[in-house]
Amino acid sequence: MSDQQLRHLIHMVNQIAANQYGDPSTAAQRVTTHLQKFWARSMKAQIIDYLDSDGAELSPVAREAVADLKRLRQAS
Repeated sequence: MSDQQLRHLIHMVNQIAANQYGDPSTAAQRVTTHLQKFWARSMKAQIIDYLDSDGAELSPVAREAVADLKRLRQAS
């Protein structure tokens, strides 16, 4: 995946996280659920790899959601 594609994924996950309204304590969980349902396996792998290598451009909610996604993938 190109750098441009990775930037697009970072932008998308940050937008999804920013659009979570309601209870802030469950925002990351809602983002994780969205990623599980709607993102392709390759997209999820790329954003997890980004979190592992740097992750600096992820918002706090997005970072938590991607970390949760990683834990779920490892558990399955």
